[in-house]
Amino acid sequence: MDVISVIRTKRDRGRLSDEQIDWVIDAYTRGHVADEQMSALAMAILLNGMDRAEIARWTAAMINSGERMDFSSLPRPTADKHSTGGVGDKITLPLAPLVAACGAAVPQLSGRGLGHTGGTLDKLESIPGWRASLTNAEMLDVLSSAGAVICAAGDGLAPADKKLYALRDVTGTVEAIPLIASSIMSKKIAEGTGSLVLDVKVGSGAFMKTLEDARELASTMVGLGTDHGVRTVALLTDMSTPLGLTAGNALEVRESVEVLAGGGPADVVELTLALAREMLDAAGLRDADPAKALADGSAMDVWRRMIAAQGGDPDAELPVAREQHVVHASTSGVVEVVDAYAVGIAAWRLGAGRARKEDVVQLGAGIELHAKPGDSVVAGQPLMTLHTDTPEKFAYALAALDGGVLVGAPGASFEPKPIVLDRIA
Repeated sequence: MDVISVIRTKRDRGRLSDEQIDWVIDAYTRGHVADEQMSALAMAILLNGMDRAEIARWTAAMINSGERMDFSSLPRPTADKHSTGGVGDKITLPLAPLVAACGAAVPQLSGRGLGHTGGTLDKLESIPGWRASLTNAEMLDVLSSAGAVICAAGDGLAPADKKLYALRDVTGTVEAIPLIASSIMSKKIAEGTGSLVLDVKVGSGAFMKTLEDARELASTMVGLGTDHGVRTVALLTDMSTPLGLTAGNALEVRESVEVLAGGGPADVVELTLALAREMLDAAGLRDADPAKALADGSAMDVWRRMIAAQGGDPDAELPVAREQHVVHASTSGVVEVVDAYAVGIAAWRLGAGRARKEDVVQLGAGIELHAKPGDSVVAGQPLMTLHTDTPEKFAYALAALDGGVLVGAPGASFEPKPIVLDRIA
C-alpha cells in the first residue's frame, strides 16, 4: 500500500477500499504519511466525496487510531452536544452546566477555532488559569464533582482526527461533509457518551450554506452515531446572523455568563434551552426543567464549580482588547441583514481566529454588535464595536464587513427567521 495510489484513487473519483482507508489513517497517525500528502487526499475527498460505506469505514479507522473512554462508573446518564460551528456560537458554555444542573453528566470534548468560526477552548482560555488539557482521570474527577467538563480531546482519543482537524483548517478543506462527519463522530463515539445532540448550523456563517447540505451532514452523523450505539439527534439551526451580540473569545464568555445569570440575548437563551431539552430527553431525563435551572441559579453554580475544577477563576477579570473602533449607521431605518460570515471573517482578521494552526489568538479581539436584524436605527447610531490589540487590523476587518450590514427603509416590516429550522433523528 502506498499513499500516492490512495490519493490517485480519490482524485480520479474512485472508491477507497476498506484496506486503503485503514492503512492511510494508521500511516498518517504514525507519521508515515506527510501533511502535504494528507492535504492532497483531503482536497480530493472535498471535490469528489465519499459514499456512506467509505465514511463509515473512515470514521471507524479514526476511532480505532486511539483509545475509547468509559463513563459507565458515573451514577448519572451521559449526554453531549456538538455544534458544526458558527459565528458567536458560545452555546456550549451555558449549555453544559445547565444540562448538568438538571441531572445529566456532560463530558463535552471541544475544539479550537476552525476557519472563520470560533472555538470553545479558545473562548474558555480567556478565563485566567483555566486548563483545556486534562488527563482521563482529571476529566472523570471534574465530571464527578461538577457534573460537567469542557476540555480538549486527549492525545489518546482519536489521534488521527486531532492531526487532520488542524490540517483541514489551513488547507481549505473544512467544508467536506465526509471529513466533518467523521471528525465529529469519531471523537464523540470514542468519548463514550451515551447520547449526543448535534447542532448543525445552516447559512452564510456556517460551513453548510443550504438546508439540503445541512440535512445531508446531519443524516450522515445521526446514522454514524446510531450504528455505534449512541442515541443521536440533530437540530438544524440558523446561522445567517451571528448568535447573540458578540463574536470573539472573552467577549463571548462575558455573554455566556450573562445567560447563566438569567439574562443574555434572547436568541442565545432560546437555542440553549432547545438543545438542553433535546439532551435531557436523549438522556432519559424528560421531567427536568432547564428554564428553571437557569432562573434559580443552579446552572451558574455548576459553571463556577466546573471552571474552578479546571484551574480557572470564575471571578477573574477577562481580557480586554487595547483598541476599539465603532462602526456607525450611515442611514436611518430597520436593520435587515447582519451577515454572519462577514462578521466572522472580520473577527478573525481582528485576531480572534487563526490563519495558521500554530497562530496564537488574541483573547480580547472580536466584534460587539449593537443592533441585530429587525432593530430600528438612526443615522450615526453605533452598529458595532471592533476590538483588537493591533489597530492596523481595523481596515482589513472593515473591508470584510463591507456590504455585510444592510439597513432598510424606516418602518419597513421585518420577518425574523426561526432559530431551529428542522430536526433529524
